[in-house]
Amino acid sequence: MKRACSALGLLVLLWTALAFGQTVGAGYHIIDSIQVGGDGGWDYLIVDSDAQRAYLSHATCVTVVDLAKHAVAGEIPNTPGVHGIALVPARGKGYTSNGRDSSVTVFDPATLTTLARIKIQARNPDAILYDPSSDRLFTFNGGSASATAIDTKSDTVLGTISLPGKPEFAVTDLKGTIYVNIEDKSLVVGFDARTLKVLSTWSIAPGDEPSGLAIDREHGRLLSVCGNKLMVVLDMASGKVIATVPTGEGTDGAAFDPGPHIAFSSNGEGTLTVVREDAPEKYSSAGNIPTRRGARTVTVDPKTHRVYTVSARFGPAPAPTPERPRPRPPVEPGSFTLYVIGR
Repeated sequence: MKRACSALGLLVLLWTALAFGQTVGAGYHIIDSIQVGGDGGWDYLIVDSDAQRAYLSHATCVTVVDLAKHAVAGEIPNTPGVHGIALVPARGKGYTSNGRDSSVTVFDPATLTTLARIKIQARNPDAILYDPSSDRLFTFNGGSASATAIDTKSDTVLGTISLPGKPEFAVTDLKGTIYVNIEDKSLVVGFDARTLKVLSTWSIAPGDEPSGLAIDREHGRLLSVCGNKLMVVLDMASGKVIATVPTGEGTDGAAFDPGPHIAFSSNGEGTLTVVREDAPEKYSSAGNIPTRRGARTVTVDPKTHRVYTVSARFGPAPAPTPERPRPRPPVEPGSFTLYVIGR
C-alpha cells in the first residue's frame, strides 16, 4: 500500500511540474561517476576547464582526475590535512592549503611535482584563493581568524589580515576586492587584496553559519550557503540581502554557473539544491536532486556547464563514547568517487 501511495504521489508531482512547465532540479542529474579510490576524508575540489582535469583534496594528498579519460592522472602527495586547491596558469603553478601543518604546497600542474613549501604563521589554512588582479594567493585560516597573502612570483608571505571570526570560503570580484564568509559570526567580510584593509562587514541574517560562497560578477551578487538550510543572496555594492532560498541539510559548498545563471548548494544529506536566477532581484529554487550522502562540496565547469561533487560509501558508525559523543561513520576503503552532474 505504501509503495502504491508513493508511486501515486510521484505521478502527482511529475504532473504538477509538467503542468507548470517546470522540471525538478532544472533537469540536472548525475550523468557519470569516476571511481577514484584511496582512503580518508575530503574537502574542496576544483576543475581546470582548459586542461579538463579535476583536483580533489583527499586526506593527505590531492588526487588529479583526467575528465576526458575518466581516470586518475596522478596525485600531489604530502599535503597533510589538505583543504583547498588553487591554480595560477600564468605562472604555471598550483597551490594547496594544508591544515595540519599550517603550510602551502606549491606544485607544477603539468608534472604534479612539488616545487616549494610555504610555512605560514597561522593555524589551519582552510580555503585558498588566487586573485588575478593583485597576483596574490590567499589562505583563509580557520584556527587563527585571519587571511594570509602570498606573492605568487616569489612564493613568499606578504602579510596577514585579521578577520572578525572563523573564515570559510572566499571569492574575488577580479577588481581587487575579496569577499569571505565568517562562519561563527554569520557575516560576509570584504577586504582590499592589495592593502589588506577591511572594506565592509555585512550580516547575512536570516542566514546562519555560512560556509560555501559563490559570486555572480555580472550582476554583483554574492551567494552564501548557510547551516540553517538557506542560500542568502547579497548585493555586492550595499550588502543588502536580496533573496533567500531554502537548501538542504548539511550544506557546505556553493557554486554559480554564469552561463545559464544557475546556482548550486551541495548538501551533505545527499542532495544538490538547484537555484535559478530569474532576475538580478529574484531567485527561485528548482528543487533538490539526489546525489550521494556526504557529497557536501561542489564546483562547476563554466565551459561545459557540468557540476562536480565527491563522496564515498560509509560503514556503520561506532558506538558513542564520552570523548566522541557523535562519532562519524568510517569511510569504506577504495570507495571515494567523483560524480558528474549535468542535464
